[in-house]
Amino acid sequence: METHQILKRPHMLTEKANYFKENENKVVFQVEMSANKVQIRQAVEKLFNVKVLDVRTQVVRGKEKRVGRWIGKKQNWKKAVVTLREGDTIEFFEGV
Repeated sequence: METHQILKRPHMLTEKANYFKENENKVVFQVEMSANKVQIRQAVEKLFNVKVLDVRTQVVRGKEKRVGRWIGKKQNWKKAVVTLREGDTIEFFEGV
């Protein structure tokens, strides 16, 4: 799997993700469901030129959504919390 296919997007919309970024030098990504921790570590190090100390993953269950009288379910997705070395940062939305 290619490195640009592993990382789908940064997940910086929650208070917890912002807390991780500001206080604990961690970044949260939405990643491909089939990607493992080693692949995620290599992709982040290659794309952003940083040193990754730890990767933690979890599968987030999709919510049930209702449209009229029909009930559907959103897809499950995988979240990765990546711990960076002291001094390394990944800038996404600064200056916007």
